[in-house]
Amino acid sequence: MAKKFKILYLGASYGSLLAAKAALGGHSGHLVCLPEEANLINSEGAIVRLPVRGVDRLVELNTRDMPGKVTAGAPEKANPADYDLVVLAMQEPQYRVPVVKDLLNKLGDSRKPCMSIMNMPPLTYLKRIPGVDASAIRGAYTDASAWDRLDPSLMTLCSPDPQAFRPPDQKVNVLQVGLPTNFKAAAFESPAHTAILKQIEDDIQAVRHEVNGKTVELPVKLRVHDSVFVPLAKWAMLMAGNYRCVQADKMIPIKEAVHSDHAASEAVYNWVVELCVKIGADRADLVPFEKYAEAANSLLRPSSAARALAAGATNIERVDKLVQALAASKGMRSDSLDRTVKLVDGWLARNRAKAGTA
Repeated sequence: MAKKFKILYLGASYGSLLAAKAALGGHSGHLVCLPEEANLINSEGAIVRLPVRGVDRLVELNTRDMPGKVTAGAPEKANPADYDLVVLAMQEPQYRVPVVKDLLNKLGDSRKPCMSIMNMPPLTYLKRIPGVDASAIRGAYTDASAWDRLDPSLMTLCSPDPQAFRPPDQKVNVLQVGLPTNFKAAAFESPAHTAILKQIEDDIQAVRHEVNGKTVELPVKLRVHDSVFVPLAKWAMLMAGNYRCVQADKMIPIKEAVHSDHAASEAVYNWVVELCVKIGADRADLVPFEKYAEAANSLLRPSSAARALAAGATNIERVDKLVQALAASKGMRSDSLDRTVKLVDGWLARNRAKAGTA
């Protein structure tokens, strides 16, 4: 019988989606999160609702009913050394918080393999890519020093392609999947660590679920790829869609950001693809614009970054600044991306002024 793993997830939003999928495959997980979330997850389970082909309503999964046990707790009580794999699923600015930064340092000391499912790749991961000058992009991070104790050889990246959100009228242990695509992970440097991901991939693939007496295959799989560039395919999507939701005085849905000016979206998308190729990616590692544009038709809400800015956030993940800085180090620039960075900067400046943290 294949080994079942213990997985530590830092973050309970996207973390609970992957934790639920892994738990269906028999792998146990512990979610590091806020007290309210932890209490609900421990008492009522982490609940994931997702669309399933051939089923006319959302299918609800609850971690209490799964082969793998899922628990939750505070960051100061978590010990990475107790786990086989650690998954980073918080927003990048959260890693500057002292108790979380301390947990990252414990992770570095533990020498455990770590997979990020953040939109903003950890600086540690980008150090694995020879074509990236890590010193040129440190300024895009809220606190770049948070990543200094982690070893690039123990870090991989998984693109959080599935779109999911906390329904505002539900408890904080409920997650709803809007776009049920796959998590795409790069292999670790170590074959032994990659074998952990491959086992989880196989176990998730094998899961079948019963709905109304009918056995169905659940979407949102884990796919493991050899190339370190496969998860970076998300960058072009973020620059063409998610960050272009941010307008001067409002936020617009991803669908509108992509399709209100199709040519402009395609241009910035392909510009980011060229940047990825310039740092070493093969075009086969990346996703054609047409495929992304089709998927964007179902994305009827502003991106999480845009929603956070509209709600007054004083820090968000700055993948826009990361891509801009990386491009500048390669002698590339985009007027469209420069406008986006300026708009996001403006929202953050206003939010910080209102919060008194400017």
